[in-house]
Amino acid sequence: MNAQGVRGIGRTERFLDEITREFPTFRIRKKRESAVQWLIHAVLACVTLGGQRVYVSRYHTVLFGTLWVPDAWDHMTDSERYILLRHERVHLRQRARMGDVVMTFVYLVPFFPLFLAWGRARIEWEAYVETIRATAEVQGLDAAAALRAQLVQRFVGGDYGWMWPFPKTINAWFDEALANAKAEFGG
Repeated sequence: MNAQGVRGIGRTERFLDEITREFPTFRIRKKRESAVQWLIHAVLACVTLGGQRVYVSRYHTVLFGTLWVPDAWDHMTDSERYILLRHERVHLRQRARMGDVVMTFVYLVPFFPLFLAWGRARIEWEAYVETIRATAEVQGLDAAAALRAQLVQRFVGGDYGWMWPFPKTINAWFDEALANAKAEFGG
């Protein structure tokens, strides 16, 4: 399925046009239709001891220029899709900047694949700043502030393999990102 095959209306459609102009080979595919995505799901569930058991059903993933989406994509609002795509475009730009080999290495290795994954945390911090910005822009600053608990849990919990298990650090990062969004979008 290509990006045109899953377009929403309004803002999402315009943003998908922008992404495909920047990344002409970008496409969107369903995770449930990919044996590789199911394999990744099984491996993640095993290595995180069940900490990440919703990879196929809840998580959107950019791999090698393709956005792999769960079935939940079909039920997202235009605004939710737009916010998600803003996050994923950051990953597409990181891939363009680093290349596949370096980005994969940074995402999986430094310092450790689990429990202290500094590389993965740095990659996700950059993308989640954009999630906070997009949420503030589209849904307001209160909605962006309400992301705190969810995002802190993603960093310190099993969803990303306990990539940065220091809630104080994640809360400080969130405070800075929210303050920047407030400065940008008023409030």
